[in-house]
Amino acid sequence: MIDPTELTAGSALRALLAGEMSSAELVDAYLARCEDDRWGSFLALDAERARARAREIDEMPEKPPLRGIPIAVKDVLSTEGLATTCASRILEGFTPVYTATCVARLEKAGAVILGKTNMDEFAMGSSTENSAYHVTRNPWDPDRVPGGSSGGSAAAVAACQAPWSLGTDTGGSIRQPASLCGIVGMKPTYGAISRYGLVAFASSLDQVGPFARSVRDAARLLSYMVGHDPMDSTSLEWPEPIAVPEGERLDGMRVGVVAELMGEGIEPGVREAVERSLTLIEELGGTVVPVSLPASAHGLSTYYLIAPAEASANLARFDGVRYGARVAADTLLDQYELTRGELFGPEVKRRIMLGTFALASGYYDAYYRRAQQVRTLIVRDFARAFEDVDLIATPTSPTVAFKLGERTQDPYSMYLADICTVPVSLAGLPAISIPCGLSEGLPVGLQLIGPAFSENRILSAAHALEGAIGFNPTPPGILA
Repeated sequence: MIDPTELTAGSALRALLAGEMSSAELVDAYLARCEDDRWGSFLALDAERARARAREIDEMPEKPPLRGIPIAVKDVLSTEGLATTCASRILEGFTPVYTATCVARLEKAGAVILGKTNMDEFAMGSSTENSAYHVTRNPWDPDRVPGGSSGGSAAAVAACQAPWSLGTDTGGSIRQPASLCGIVGMKPTYGAISRYGLVAFASSLDQVGPFARSVRDAARLLSYMVGHDPMDSTSLEWPEPIAVPEGERLDGMRVGVVAELMGEGIEPGVREAVERSLTLIEELGGTVVPVSLPASAHGLSTYYLIAPAEASANLARFDGVRYGARVAADTLLDQYELTRGELFGPEVKRRIMLGTFALASGYYDAYYRRAQQVRTLIVRDFARAFEDVDLIATPTSPTVAFKLGERTQDPYSMYLADICTVPVSLAGLPAISIPCGLSEGLPVGLQLIGPAFSENRILSAAHALEGAIGFNPTPPGILA
């Protein structure tokens, strides 16, 4: 009998529909794998409730569409009755009284939460080494990072601990770990998925999105989350249903290649894998043409002014009075200083200070205001490019997964991990990362970017390419 954890979510759904297994059996199989968490994917498992929910679904005369397929959830999304810590000591033991809209929609559709996954503290990082609890290891090589900040969610899917998972993407935090872990990860159009119940890092950038072992699974998960939520004023009415893609050709599709994101700083093995994918696009009937995004060269510096500025405002609420842990002191001011000083990690404090400085009187115009002006230029560059092409292709990450500890003492080199993903986030556009090959035995990701609301176009192209590439997302030895 096949191990249920080897299945994609789509295959598991077909097995459930055919009566070949029960929801309880599927959940039990995944929980057994999760309990051997040698990669540090999870911060907490919710085994008792997961098993109870699976049994409940099995007994339903009319079962919900996802029929008890398990899911892992990044610990930045609120879950009623299950601790939500954002991998920070300052929220240690905090248990929300409500569930994030996107998670609630999936539960209503029949998904079963296995547990909460590890992450960089408050989603600030590119390696999941900034968690206050433990590091997460890459299932392809346990001495390397899984990417971040959603590294736990990515590692859980790559290690077959969950068929799919939820992450959040502020500057690349779904796409970059998907690339490093050899799976599919998608950031939808800004506003596609409600942010209600998502602990905010940078409100104009944060977006929830799926990790999966196939493009079709990512599309299926996305389809249950998109749409307006009255609890989130930035969420959007969705113009068309998200379709599970079927096509295997790219006839007539024009794909742009950005010279600024294919040159210096991109590892040769990464560039070679991406170039092979560009050749496949042409073999599938598409056309590859050069495009220019000149302002993208300033994307990283722009992002690291805007995102910390918004983080400075959003994280002001964590003061030891209203949420989570507190450090006792004789005066209220001392309590604020000690709680934030001792319970925030170094990367969170670094970004709060950067953001506070950028917003300070006398510096606002020179830094934050200027960054917003450059953001507008990036948006315009993409708009011009999409007048000539349907999609844009770039590497997802400039490198394959790097060694644990390799960049922890050099924040700038860590920030460079997001150089290909940040411009897309600043423009609020949808993008997907799919594995396109190996370099040095480690996965390489191809990023496909589209205009706002072009999720179906992106998913269709990604599915066709995925079939042509034929990448196996299961790391060697994982299922042994």
